[in-house]
Amino acid sequence: MRFLTFAEIFLIFIMMKKQDYSVKVNSEIGDLEAVIIHTVGKEVENMTPENAERALYSDILNLSVARQEYAQLSGALNKVCKVFEVKDLLTYILKNDKVKTDLIQKVCSSCPDSRTLDFLFDLDPVTLAGQLIEGVPLQRDNLSRFLSPQRYAVRPLHNFFFTRDASVSIGNRVLISQMASQVRERETQIMEAIFDYYPEFSTSTFSSDKSGNQCKKVSIEGGDVLVARDDITLIGIGARTTPEGVDVIIDKMKEQDKVHHIIVQELPTDRESYIHLDMVFTFLNKNECMVFEPVIMQPNRFKTIHITIGNKKVSICEEKNILDSLSRLGMDLKPIQCGGTADPWTQEREQWHSGANFFALAPGKVVGYNRNVATIEELNKNGYDVITAQDVIDEKLMLTDYNKYVLTIDGSELSRGGGGARCMTMPVRRKEVEW
Repeated sequence: MRFLTFAEIFLIFIMMKKQDYSVKVNSEIGDLEAVIIHTVGKEVENMTPENAERALYSDILNLSVARQEYAQLSGALNKVCKVFEVKDLLTYILKNDKVKTDLIQKVCSSCPDSRTLDFLFDLDPVTLAGQLIEGVPLQRDNLSRFLSPQRYAVRPLHNFFFTRDASVSIGNRVLISQMASQVRERETQIMEAIFDYYPEFSTSTFSSDKSGNQCKKVSIEGGDVLVARDDITLIGIGARTTPEGVDVIIDKMKEQDKVHHIIVQELPTDRESYIHLDMVFTFLNKNECMVFEPVIMQPNRFKTIHITIGNKKVSICEEKNILDSLSRLGMDLKPIQCGGTADPWTQEREQWHSGANFFALAPGKVVGYNRNVATIEELNKNGYDVITAQDVIDEKLMLTDYNKYVLTIDGSELSRGGGGARCMTMPVRRKEVEW
């Protein structure tokens, strides 16, 4: 009988302790185990007022300030879970020659300069990952390129720090979004490659393209998709997600044996701060949610539709609102109002700066911008201790000492990009919630 050596015992111990990062998200609030983020970089700075609108911005950001604010989010996240950076993941998969070839060909499919393709193929994975995100400058070595108003042969991904939008974890699979604007198409191409080829995620992807649906009206973005429970999905339709995009989810759910419910919320399209459902509604706890009352609670303004899918059949009916529909399914939620209850003007101002856009680290433990003072005060009135991300990073306090809290980050610059904490985080894995 041979006894194990110390090295063998240690290796077995390490393997037993290895964390599972395979995709699994069955709620918006389960304890966060792994998340994907993208720290803001030069792509945010590579913008002018002239092209900001094309890049889906209403303003240009100060990169140095945005980095400082983002460091609070990433630093706090690193205290509670495994944090993956998009650029690191992209660098890893680009070491695979097949992935590198396929991704470059997709990115350059509409690029008129064939030399850009050759240029990218010659780059090492680290440099290539940076170029695919930050943009490839146009080489001005002939007259037409010298006179071109374009600065980039491959444009920067100005919006990529909103990692939520390009893909959605639903159960143990990942929906690759169909973006409403073509300027964000490369984000989905990168995220699809990451989930298809990064081994630790151990998942499969699906999208409208893979289902053979080439309808131009199809668009669906991650900010509009909320996983309420393993059998309930909320989806907003409006400026970024179309009814045809929801149909892609319906078709996929029809393949399951169990009954699934989709609650569709119609959104106004007259203001850019309403672009996604998570800008007016987010989950906070098992029994609490954040709402922007004028859109979510006022009757007869915007339709709420309940879709039931089971036995390959679909039934559809209209509901009073999201909360009423969820209550019928056994989820009774207390609404906490974005901007508080005292002043409609304050509600409007704070919603504009992502006051309803919270990200849950666990049930009753959420992250949001500290600039939305009335919203934070409303959370505090409802039992949420207010904690600054910097205090957590500096280890002045321990999150484990609090049962219920709102973790606040600075957001004077990040919020001008048009999103909040949920927009900037793409969960890979959460623990199951004991309902």
